Amino acid sequence: MLFTIVSYVAATLTTVAFLPQAVMTIRTRDTSGISLGMYVMFTVGVNCWLVYGLATGQWSIVVSNAITSGFAITILCFKVAGILKARGK
Repeated sequence: MLFTIVSYVAATLTTVAFLPQAVMTIRTRDTSGISLGMYVMFTVGVNCWLVYGLATGQWSIVVSNAITSGFAITILCFKVAGILKARGK
């Protein structure tokens, strides 16, 4: 029971900690300070954790990584779009 509580607290904290950056990036569409390589690795890692959570039935991992994945994919799309736009100039 204690480890279940710890997993939900950890999942909540790591997801909520990511939220302000995600919201600011989505609002401003400014990804100039974001490394493409790091964000690709981060997004793949989050999705691996999501698959792991689904495979093991650990819902704290599933929910937190599903939410984070949505934001990470969105920001990654903004980053790639910014790179493509800059190359088109």
